[in-house]
This record gives sequence, C-alpha cells and structure tokens, in this order.
Amino acid sequence: MPPIDRRTFHRLAARAAALPVLATLAPQAAQAAEPRPSTVARGLQNPWSLAFLPDGRMLVTEKRGQLRIVEPDGTVRAPLAGVPRVDAGGQGGLLDVVPDPRFADNQRVYWSFSEPGDDRGSNGTAVARGRLDGNTLSDVRVIFRQQPKAGGGSHFGSRLVFDRDGKLFVTLGDRFSRKDDAQVLANHIGKIVRIDTDGRAPADNPFAGQNGALPEIWSYGHRNVQGAALHPATGELWITEHGPQGGDELNIVGRGRNHGWPVITTGRNYGTGTRIGEGEVRDDVVAPLKHWVPVSIAPSGLAFLTSTRYPGWQGSLFLGALRGQALLRLELDGNQVVREERLLTRLGERIRDVRQGPDGLLYVLTDNADGRILRLEP
Repeated sequence: MPPIDRRTFHRLAARAAALPVLATLAPQAAQAAEPRPSTVARGLQNPWSLAFLPDGRMLVTEKRGQLRIVEPDGTVRAPLAGVPRVDAGGQGGLLDVVPDPRFADNQRVYWSFSEPGDDRGSNGTAVARGRLDGNTLSDVRVIFRQQPKAGGGSHFGSRLVFDRDGKLFVTLGDRFSRKDDAQVLANHIGKIVRIDTDGRAPADNPFAGQNGALPEIWSYGHRNVQGAALHPATGELWITEHGPQGGDELNIVGRGRNHGWPVITTGRNYGTGTRIGEGEVRDDVVAPLKHWVPVSIAPSGLAFLTSTRYPGWQGSLFLGALRGQALLRLELDGNQVVREERLLTRLGERIRDVRQGPDGLLYVLTDNADGRILRLEP
C-alpha cells in the first residue's frame, strides 16, 4: 500500500479509535508529537551501523571500511586501526558492529563485513572480533565466514544481535544470484546463524547433529535481512527483510523454521512483476507479521523503544527505510502491528540504522556521502 498523507492518517486513526482492539491505544497516540531531529555528528561516509558503548561513546561503521568512535559531544575520531580489509563495492563493505555484552570486562567488539575470497571477484559475509585498546583493535580474528563465497556485490545481510544466553545471531543474505540455496541446509546462503563468541556452533542449535545441515544455522529461507533486534520482553529475534519488487517483511524468527524465500513470497520479479515461486503462503513457512506491497520501503535497522522519553511510544518498534526515506514507527498490540507512522520524511534521506541510546532517546544514521547521526528530541 502506498504511504498515506498526514490528513488521511489522522482521519483513519480517529476512525480506528472507535474499534475495540485499538480503543486503549488511541489516547496514547494522541499525546505524541513528531520529535525534532538534531544533528549529533556529521561527515561520516555512508555510515552503516551505530552501537553504543557503556560510557556513551558510539561505534560507527562506514561502508568503505572504516570503524570510528564518535564521542558523546559529536567529535568524530580517526578510524580505528586493525580492521581487516573489506571488499567494499555495491552493497558490500564494513557492515554491522556490536559490543560484547561483557564489554566492561573484556573490551571486545564484533563486526561483520564483506570479505574478499581467494578467487578473483568472490566475496562473502564474515564476522570478526577484536579488543578495543584506545584507538586500535588488537587480538583481531575472524570467527565466522559464510560458505560458500560467491561473486557480485549484493545481499550480504548483515546484522549482529546477542541473545540472552550471550550467543550471537548473524543474518546472511542470499547473494542475489544464489537465491535457490536459501532453501538448502548445507550452506549459509540466505540463513540466520547462531554462534558462540569464538565462532563455534552451540550444541542447542536446531540443526546441530543433523546430517546434511550446517550446525550454525538457526533459520533459513531468507533473502536479505538488514534489520534485527531482540524483543525486550520475550527475547525473540525480530527482523526486517528486503523483498524484491515489493514484499519487504517484518518477521519473528522461528527456531529451525523456514521463512520461505524464494518459494513463498509476496514479492514479484523485477521489471515483469510476475510471481516468484509457488505463492504467498504455505503451512510449513513462517508467515510475516507485516509486509509492504506493492512498493518496497527497503528496511534497514530495527529497534524497540523501551524508554518513556516519548509520550505514548514506549513499546513501539522503529525501523529505517532506505528507498522509503523515512523512519517508521510501528505500534504493536502483542505480535500484531496495529498502526504505522512515517517520521523524518522531510529530511529526504535514506535511514540506514536506528538505535535507542543510554539516555533513552532514539538515534538514527543517514546513509549518504555526508552521513549524519541524528538524535530525536522529544
């Protein structure tokens, strides 16, 4: 469905307030006004990910291969030394970054990137870790490599999320040219994997010990997941996923489950608009909570708001939109999306990432050659 204008939105919201399922949500929604974006830092070249350290400093990746510290006052530091070479081209480069849950004790950070392969033109998503020592990363090692590597510069994923047990989820794309492999358990193409901090597969993973399946795999049938966050109450992994021509999805990831791509999707083939795969639903495939059709928003970045800094918004889910050039707020009733609101549309910029800061405020990254960190002021 195409985006609606503000007048239409308020008319529909008023009508929805009369429905029993939304009646209790309407008074909250009426209190909230769109926050004002203020620039915290700028001059970042195509920033991809933002993560907060315990002391309020920010780690920011730039797609071309630099990892930087940004001070709370917005000072952008020189790139950290020690980052391995990335294959920066197309959608590839230096991607997500997260601190270890025990960062205060071990100073470790983890990042994903498109790693060049041995064969000319091949590459694949990889995950590395290192210890932050001043402005240098030491003890750097690659702990995971997507197999097999492939050619091209598309569909690398890749978001990193720690679960409550300290295991690391890694989202991996289908590399565009190998979409059929997303249904095959003998590779990492189009999968979400779950690994220990040293890269090994945990023994309680769903396919551990199964013949013909890689033990790292947590779920399969994914196209290109670039938004991921842990639900603050349930601990479930929520993701947003790029569809092709339409068919972007919001999903709760099922343990060991098939999410359908490319056999079950609401997306369509580029150009022709013809159907992909078998259809839009199948009993053994996890159905998305929400999909965007017929126009893609290109979702990237995902965060639950747990703070009370924005009246009426606690518990909402926020996601960036690249093609949609907006920050989307999804109002939830349990696992149902009951309202969508588009924010920051006047910026006219691609929103690459969104995070809740230690101060309870929302921070977003804009994706361009003069990228910014914006803070949403209530």
